Amino acid sequence: MTSTLAPEWTAACAVDDILPDTGVCARVGGRHIAIFRIGDDRFYAIDNVDPRSGASVLSRGLTGSLGGRTVVASPLYKNHFDLVTGECLEAPQHSVRAHAVRVDGGRVLVALG
Repeated sequence: MTSTLAPEWTAACAVDDILPDTGVCARVGGRHIAIFRIGDDRFYAIDNVDPRSGASVLSRGLTGSLGGRTVVASPLYKNHFDLVTGECLEAPQHSVRAHAVRVDGGRVLVALG
């Protein structure tokens, strides 16, 4: 069954709180969410907790590109997570959730997926 409810958007931070090609952590709906700014105008959000360690660290990982995918490398185990899907490229069983992001009035909003 498909839900017809509109997503609930939560203001997480200001656009200027995130330097280009880095991430920040925000608490959204009781979850630790990593929000990334790639270049000046692309924003992504995934769960911040590294599934292998249980530490809330993915927002501190290095961003880049791997096989045409925009990814972040976990600072602990160096696994790469696709910022669009949350898939862990090296071990899909360690994938995280990806969340919808939009910018409105200089604020970054997240809708939990």
